[in-house]
Amino acid sequence: MPTIEVMPETLASQVAAGEVIERPASVIKELVENAIDAGARKIEIEIQRGGIAMLRVRDDGCGMSQQDTAKSLERHATSKLRTSDDLNGIATLGFRGEALPSIASVSRFTMRSREADSAEGTEIRVDGGKMGELRASGCSVGTSIEVRDLFYNVPARKKFLKAESTEAAHIEHQIRLHALCTPGIGWLLRKDGRVALDLPATSDRRVRIEAMSGGESGKALIEVPRHEYRGIVIEGAILPVAFARRGRKHQFVFLNGRPVEDHT
Repeated sequence: MPTIEVMPETLASQVAAGEVIERPASVIKELVENAIDAGARKIEIEIQRGGIAMLRVRDDGCGMSQQDTAKSLERHATSKLRTSDDLNGIATLGFRGEALPSIASVSRFTMRSREADSAEGTEIRVDGGKMGELRASGCSVGTSIEVRDLFYNVPARKKFLKAESTEAAHIEHQIRLHALCTPGIGWLLRKDGRVALDLPATSDRRVRIEAMSGGESGKALIEVPRHEYRGIVIEGAILPVAFARRGRKHQFVFLNGRPVEDHT
């Protein structure tokens, strides 16, 4: 019987990535949630070949210091939890400290980040979990993460990816979900060099919904009156029955700023 051994760190990260990263859209979800948590007011996403060849997320959030840029790629490293008591009051989208090291372990990964009070930023490259050296970068304030050749070193995962158009559709779905509940953030998506989604920031949630609904349906939106009970607030918007569609594809539910989806 084989003896029990502790897995090498790179292999452990690749195994952990399987729990977090299933497809390019999973990468986008983790990166845009980090951008939202960083206080971004503009998030730009670019993908090539459904995000399999390349995907990039750039934000104008708070950015990171050189030390934090390096530390963010360590497993279980997070700025969002300090004690177990913090679990009872999580107000951020991310908190596990798993996303970045997981993504970097199964791709060719480049991150650039700069804080507002720093004269220069920091760049770090990771190839399949193998960390490169930190170096200075002339990047703008915020964080930019580029992921190339996703699952290049885990062929068993890569073979389960769907057609590029299908993967691109999953990515756009994730962006639309997060854009719906963050009207104060501007969103831009480019697919293979062409603008697929351009949503300017707005202070009016209805304007964002109309921009994403399009055509006459956006103008016909009916706002559900805000209802508050024992600290719980419920609000929303619906369309008249004339615009009804089969299935739940166009039904969206958010809880505390988090998209809620049921895949069962």
